[in-house]
Amino acid sequence: MTQPTPTPGIHHVTCIAGDPQENLDFWAETLGLRLVKRSINQDDPSTYHLFFADAEGTPGTSMTFFPWADVAAGKVGTGQVARTAFRVPAGSLGYWEDRFADHGVDDGERFERFGEPVLPFRDPDGLPVELVGVEIPEDDPTVPWTAFVPETAAIRGFHSVTLWLADPDPSMELLETMGFEEVGVEQGRADTPGDERTRFAAPGTVGRYVDVLPTIEGGRQGRGTVHHVAFQTPTDADQEAMRAAVRSAGLRPTSQIDRHWFRSVYFREFGGVLFELATNGPGYASDEPLEDLGGRLVLPGRFADRREEIEGNLPDVTVPRAEAVDTDAEADD
Repeated sequence: MTQPTPTPGIHHVTCIAGDPQENLDFWAETLGLRLVKRSINQDDPSTYHLFFADAEGTPGTSMTFFPWADVAAGKVGTGQVARTAFRVPAGSLGYWEDRFADHGVDDGERFERFGEPVLPFRDPDGLPVELVGVEIPEDDPTVPWTAFVPETAAIRGFHSVTLWLADPDPSMELLETMGFEEVGVEQGRADTPGDERTRFAAPGTVGRYVDVLPTIEGGRQGRGTVHHVAFQTPTDADQEAMRAAVRSAGLRPTSQIDRHWFRSVYFREFGGVLFELATNGPGYASDEPLEDLGGRLVLPGRFADRREEIEGNLPDVTVPRAEAVDTDAEADD
């Protein structure tokens, strides 16, 4: 079988949230990501699907949420994406510690992993998230959004996801099939399960790392957990080749599904984590001008004639308005 083109890395991560206004306020205002799409869960149009990303919705930058107001709290455990990490400019974690203190964010002590500083925190639903300080290259593909946070500290897309797996070996072989390469092993921290963390890297720039930790920690899906992680297969041909490789590995990927802003294939990898393969197009600006992203409720074509019904069933939300940001603020570690 022909080896598929390696994935450049993560495309997006989709999570389960509770109150949509609380979710929007935190991810758009406190963390300073741009609301690039306000839409609906295409499998359950009675709830929102909110997309937060960089200024242009660049592949590898979008954290998305299904906010169900009455959903029970989840528990992170085996067979899940246990941690999602974002890149921020090197030297900016001091800024974020101060900002988290000002906004009452549940954060922890920073530490070092694979030689990089990491600041852990949780969003209002308890979702475990991390900021990792890295050197941002001059030709970086991300475009910082500076409505709430200065460019010197703005989030620049994904750094990594951490998978908790009972039996990591088959999943690690799958990651290699997808184009990831093992680049390091580090002993686990006392506050996380598993004896060691294995890091895999894709050839891209953004969202290029997947960390694997062995654990039999029990978990359940719900508010404050990750629903699935999507990996970039930029073109339809890339996606079909990767789909064939995944199927040959013994898994059962779906047929391609049109998600309006990208086309998707889904499958559960060997450890139970839901993976998605997503194309890079047509993109979030395919149905709204770039300057207006997130400004209105967008309904994919098959839902367009149900707008009145759908809007009537969704709770009202208010998009946070940009605040005055000190663009000369110094990032200070």
